[in-house]
This record gives sequence, structure tokens and C-alpha cells, in this order.
Amino acid sequence: MRAALLQLTSGDDPVANLAVVRRMVAEAAAQGATLICTPEVTNCVSASRDRQKAVLSREEDDPTLAALRAEAARLGVTLAIGSLAVKTPDADGRFANRSFLLGPDGAILARYDKIHMFDVTVSATETYRESAGYRPGDRAVVARTDGVGLGLSVCYDLRFAGLYRALAQAGAEVLLVPSAFSPVTGAAHWEVLLRARAIETGCFVLAAAQSGTHPAQAGTARKTWGHSLAVDPWGTVLADAGTAPGITMVDLDLDLVARSRARVPSLSHDRPYERP
Repeated sequence: MRAALLQLTSGDDPVANLAVVRRMVAEAAAQGATLICTPEVTNCVSASRDRQKAVLSREEDDPTLAALRAEAARLGVTLAIGSLAVKTPDADGRFANRSFLLGPDGAILARYDKIHMFDVTVSATETYRESAGYRPGDRAVVARTDGVGLGLSVCYDLRFAGLYRALAQAGAEVLLVPSAFSPVTGAAHWEVLLRARAIETGCFVLAAAQSGTHPAQAGTARKTWGHSLAVDPWGTVLADAGTAPGITMVDLDLDLVARSRARVPSLSHDRPYERP
């Protein structure tokens, strides 16, 4: 499988973001990618709830989703939209942070709503309360395309190892971890966590990331870590995109999943135990 990781610096204008993503998807397909991965909140990176309310749509009306479904069908590729911020019918007005897996015919093969909300105080000047604007999901998802099991997750999910173990035991061979990681936590934890998830599960890990300072027409401009990574099932980093926006291509030898798991079959070694 040839995969492409798209590293973006999405702003808070979904129309402008879409133009960039469509161009990059076409370029990745021209380079032979059959699986193309975009980062978290591909359509809109914004710290302003008012701006989000003004520019976001419900899934059924979302222009980014409609356009990328058309692109997947036109190019005949599988497109993993890391996530889109979409409106929901919830009475409290919270959005969903929703991944979409699109088939080569443009059909939606799977959806996944981010389970774990990034409610943290990284430093005295950097605080996030994702749950104030987004509702959490409650269902883990494994989807199959071209005979390969893909485990879906988003960003902060990365810190919850049990989720990835469950995905691998449910048939995932490739774990998708689209992200908009904080520069502070990214520098400290990003690579080691991605490598750990690969080693623990014997899966490939593909992590397309947002990067840089994100243009903002409203609110404070966010900054993200970048460094989209591809990691093999033995924990070897196959590709690191650095910090510039662009396309990172990687070829996956899927036989390595079975070989790695045969060497250390820990997925089948669970034991019951009494919790402390």
C-alpha cells in the first residue's frame, strides 16, 4: 500500500482550506497514493466558537465533505479525512470532531467521533477545553478497505493505549492518528507515543498533522507541532514530515504486521487480573 500524509496549516476559512486540500489530494494521487490521509480539523482550525458557528455546517450540508467525496471518486483513491468540525443537533450547540473514511467511489465507509476531549492546562498561557465546544464520541471504529483493517482515532486519543489495543484486537492493521498537536506536548511526547502505539499493537501508525501558525480571521491564531509521522509495526519511524506543509509518501509492507506480531504475540496474551 502506498500512503500519503498531508500536512496542512489550515485556517478558519473552510473555503480557502478546501482549495489547498483538493490540490494536495490530486498531487498525492498522481504520485501513486491509494490511501491519502489528512489531519484533524481539516476544514477549520479556530479558537473562536463564534467563528465556528458562522462557518461550520452539519455533515449533510458540509461543502468540504461533499467536495472530497467527489475527489475520492474522481481519482479512485481511499481518502481518510482526519476529521472535520461539524455542527450537530445537540441542544447545547456543541460540534462533533468527526473522522470520515471515503472509498474510491466516494462513498462514506466509516465515521468516527473523537472520544477523548483535550481538556488540559499545558502551561500558564496555554489552556484547552475541547469539551466546551465539542461533544465526545462513544464508539471505537475499525473499517476495512482493500482488505486492510484501519483503526480510526483522533489526536488526544493517542494517550489512551487501551483504545488502540482494542482496535488492533478488532482487526486493525493500520492505525490512523490525525492530529493538531500542541507544540509543547508535541516536542515532548508526539513521537514516543506514536512509536509506543505501533509497538504495543504491531500496527502501522499513520499520523497526518496540522503544522505551524494557523491564519485566523477571528480569535487567537493557534499553533501546532507538525511532524506528520509514519511508523512501522516494530516501532521504526518510516517518515517524518518536519514542520512545512506538504505531502509525505510512504510505502507500507503489510506483511510486516503479521511478522511483527508473530515475534511478540502480546495481543493474544491478555490475562484477567484484579484492579488495584
